Formats: sequence, structure tokens, C-alpha cells
Amino acid sequence: MNASQHGFRDGAREGFVAFLPVSVGLIPWALVVGMAMTSIGLTPLQAMGMNIIVFAGTAQLGTLPLIAAAAPLWLIVATALALNLRFVIFSAAIAPGFRGIGPGQRWLAGHLLTDGVFATCFDKLQRIDDPAWRLGYYLAPSLWTWALWQAFALLGIYAAHRIPAGWSLEFMATIALLVLLVPMARVRPMLIAALVGGIGATLLRDLPLRLGVIAGIGAGIAAGFAAESWPSSREPS
Repeated sequence: MNASQHGFRDGAREGFVAFLPVSVGLIPWALVVGMAMTSIGLTPLQAMGMNIIVFAGTAQLGTLPLIAAAAPLWLIVATALALNLRFVIFSAAIAPGFRGIGPGQRWLAGHLLTDGVFATCFDKLQRIDDPAWRLGYYLAPSLWTWALWQAFALLGIYAAHRIPAGWSLEFMATIALLVLLVPMARVRPMLIAALVGGIGATLLRDLPLRLGVIAGIGAGIAAGFAAESWPSSREPS
């Protein structure tokens, strides 16, 4: 085994171990998404097609009510894009961790990027020099996330009418997202984006067609980028 393969395996092992506790929170979230897709009338094939192609629980849940209400296609697409805008910040922040890694692997990494993987991998991807180690450290939890998400979403699709409503899985999924938010909030632009986006979406919640959520997300993204560039724009005293 050459040094590159050895570094990849070491990174993959460490990344998987670091992410494993976080991945437990994906289970209720994936179940809720699977159940929600079935509840609006999607067939199992359609639901799994959406789950594989979109691979973004927040965007899936956010667009399902619009799909059920036969909303205009442009609004469904705009809502999905708005709900995923946070990945613009995530991608820009984590990009230095892919220095020395080829474009094909970067495209794969972009598709697999999730909130939990970002929160878990961000710090070490910036500090480790070996690109093979960094790639393994990122891909192992990312592929595990993808497999776990597909498996439990499929379970949710087929168990939608059998899981008791009293289990309140949607509440458990919300708690899982809050757990992911805590480590990300240690980075100042992420914290500012979360605060501005949350406050904006709350204040504008009465706008029609859920446009308040889109406006809040846009405000949060703008605030995050402003916070990222603010220190470099200050004049020295």
C-alpha cells in the first residue's frame, strides 16, 4: 500500500469515528422525510427518486407542501434553492480543505455535502496537509450519511402508516438539526447568518406562499457573507 492509500484509509477511519455519534440524529430526520413524501401522494418510486436526486431534507420538506398544493414550478424551484443557499457559505468555507484534490472528487464532495459533515469535518480539513487523508476524512462520513439517509427514508416511505403519531418524530428531527447548529455556530459568519435568517423568517412569517422563509434565508446568507468579509474591509487604525 502506497502512502496515498494509507493516508486515505487513516483519514476515512478517523472521519467515520468522529461523525458516527452525529449520524444518529439523521435517523428520525430521514424517517420524517420519507413519511412526508408518502403523505402528499408520491409513490415509493417517486419519493426515492426525489430523495436520491435532491438529497436535502430541508429542501424536500420545504417544497412538499407546495407540490401538494400544485404551486407554480418556479416557486417550488425557488424555494428549494433558497432553502439550500446555506451550502453556498458551507462550500466557500470548506473549499480550502480540498486543495490538491481533483475536480471530479470535488464535484462528488459537493453533492455529498451536508450540515453534519460540514460541522464535523471543517476544522481538520483546514489543518491537515495530506490531501489523501483529507479526502478520506471527508468521504467516509459523507458516504455513510448518504447510505443512512436513503435507508431510513425508504423505511419511512413504507412505514408511513404504521409509525404512531405519538412518537413525534418531527420534533426529534428538529432537535437533531439544533444539535448540528451548535458546532457550526462557533464560526462567526455562521452564527450571524443563523440569527439574521431566523429572526427574518419569524418576522416575515405572514407573507403569502411561504415567501417569508425565502426572504429570511436570503437575509441570513447576505449577513453571513458580510460577516465573512467585514474584518478584511476595515481600515487599519
